[in-house]
Amino acid sequence: MRKKIWVHTSRSFLEAKTFDDQYYLDMTHQERVETVQYLRETYVKMNKKNAHARGKRLRRVIKVIKQA
Repeated sequence: MRKKIWVHTSRSFLEAKTFDDQYYLDMTHQERVETVQYLRETYVKMNKKNAHARGKRLRRVIKVIKQA
């Protein structure tokens, strides 16, 4: 998939949000899914060196204590 880069200039944050909302509402469902997938793949490519750190999590340990 080839993506084009373009810029929209807004005068306020509200105008920018309105533009973004309308942009994504004008897309089809399939185009939105493809955009999300493209962004996920790009994120993974950019963060490959930290991939091992993302997989580490805290372990939950349960210890059963028998009461007398």
